[in-house]
Amino acid sequence: MGSSRSLIFIPGNNQRFLEKSKVVNSDILCFDLEDSVPINEKVVARQYIENIIGEFNDSSNDIKKERIIAVRTNAPSSDQIAEDLEKIVIQGIDAIVIPKVDDEVQIKKISQIITKNESERNIPRGHVKILPSIESSLGVINAFNIAKSDSRITALVFGIFDFLHNMKIDNYDNDLLSSYIYGRAKVPVDARAAGVDSIDSIWQDINDVDGLIKDLKMGKNFGYTGKCIIHPSQIEKVHKTFSPSQQDIDWANKVIQSLENAQNNKSTGAIKLEGKMIDAVHYKQAKRILGTE
Repeated sequence: MGSSRSLIFIPGNNQRFLEKSKVVNSDILCFDLEDSVPINEKVVARQYIENIIGEFNDSSNDIKKERIIAVRTNAPSSDQIAEDLEKIVIQGIDAIVIPKVDDEVQIKKISQIITKNESERNIPRGHVKILPSIESSLGVINAFNIAKSDSRITALVFGIFDFLHNMKIDNYDNDLLSSYIYGRAKVPVDARAAGVDSIDSIWQDINDVDGLIKDLKMGKNFGYTGKCIIHPSQIEKVHKTFSPSQQDIDWANKVIQSLENAQNNKSTGAIKLEGKMIDAVHYKQAKRILGTE
């Protein structure tokens, strides 16, 4: 799967928003069947989403580009997910976001259904990826086992508001992390340990740009590789945060050149660059920044 800096949720029951998604430049377009869709509109939302996936899959147009097409189903504990998967695992879908995942058993069952649907619909086996969303205390505790439970999994998603509800926390203070710091910080660690990416929770206040920037920096420092968003106006800030800056790129090039020159000159161990000591771990970091690791 490609870049996952940004994942935007688009209500599956809103035809106007679905149509607008064709020009939204989020890395992942996630058509939603869960929280944004009332129970009495699930059936029509599945049909709308099936239609829009078909439009993105149409080779006669250029609307897909490099974007990943995903759908957020209803929760494994609901009586809706089987119908969701039956309707939306079709040609053109790239990933399924599974909300409120509590353990790896739920993922294994869902993966088996996806495999069956792929086989029946001429989709290459394993093409459809799974992004489990961690939104409960049990999900946080089991995050590592969930992340490594299936080869389809490419990232964990963290859902802050359902996590707070599960923890019986009515609200939280953006400056005091005590109400959610453990859950939010644990998910990217477990994801990295399992060899997959992690996508941070949404920033709810669309008009609070300064708050979004602060929250993005915090998420990146926790180790997240991307962020969920709810409005296209947030995309630019998200992409800027989760892409290397020119300063990062310049530093990485200097590190690689300096260490490779030292190696060619038979120098070993750490060397000094611009007054700071660098060594093998900085070389690896530089390679990662440049995407050449």
